[in-house]
Amino acid sequence: MAVVSTSRLSLARGSIPVVGYGCWKLERSNAADLVEKAIRMGYRHIDGACDYGNEKEVGLGIRRAIEGGVCKREELFVTSKLWNTFHAPEHVEAACRRSLDDLGLDYLDLYLIHFPISLAFVPFSERYPPEWVAPGASRMKFAKVPVSSTWAAMEKLVEAGMVKDIGVSNWSSQGLRDLLSYCKIRPAMLQVEVHPFLQCRRLVDLAKAEGIQVTAFSPLGNGQSYHMVGYQDVSALKETVVANIASKLGVTPAQVVLRWGVQRGYSVIPKSENLERMATNLAVEGFSLSEEDMAAVNSLEKGFRFNDPGHFCPLAFATQCPIWD
Repeated sequence: MAVVSTSRLSLARGSIPVVGYGCWKLERSNAADLVEKAIRMGYRHIDGACDYGNEKEVGLGIRRAIEGGVCKREELFVTSKLWNTFHAPEHVEAACRRSLDDLGLDYLDLYLIHFPISLAFVPFSERYPPEWVAPGASRMKFAKVPVSSTWAAMEKLVEAGMVKDIGVSNWSSQGLRDLLSYCKIRPAMLQVEVHPFLQCRRLVDLAKAEGIQVTAFSPLGNGQSYHMVGYQDVSALKETVVANIASKLGVTPAQVVLRWGVQRGYSVIPKSENLERMATNLAVEGFSLSEEDMAAVNSLEKGFRFNDPGHFCPLAFATQCPIWD
């Protein structure tokens, strides 16, 4: 029987389930099957992006689940993201429509600016998704597009009914303050890397103080996902503190870490292709961590940021692109 996540966080125009299924790194060959199975298990929050290169397949999985009577469209919460090359106002709507077309949906529940990084436009006909470097180039090429222009175009998507809520991803506290100084529609969501090794306490607290919900990506703190030297064997699930709590409560280490995030007041979007782990990742509402358990997980803070353009852009694209410094 499906264990449907019932806990949700309120947004301006909807509500988001606290546990979602992350679609980053899902191979196109099995993305549709996994998304359909996730929805049949009870997931109602699907997190994707243009840049993941699998939105057609993700959309196929959603369509199969709906047509199979598992749920209705309005019971799902679907997120996509505006890629860096589409920040110019004249490209924002087209990029959103492309995601909607690939997903086979009439609207998105949430649309995020993926990174605070504006890159030179790459037409759909040249390469889609455009990735970090234009075809034939070896370095990133930045575009002079202010966030204010991009955000104004995002607001028009809400007004047009293409998306319900809008927000930002990989955004700093300074970026949030700047955006809040001129936006007409306030960001409903901040999606950012958060896990026991990188707790982002001040950033999360700022978002909450401003009425902005938070979604944690890479919530399990698994460095192996990023293939970074020095982080290959780093995983919050291997920590003795986490294992001890899991043993005491009769749950998995992943459930402990995800429950820790949910109790901190944000949504989490773990990704797995293992059906058993997918099911247990979803089942984090039947138990709670004590204050002592929460404090023990809090003690794991190490400042390990796995998804850092300031680190991977110089190595992969010979381009300096820090966003957190």
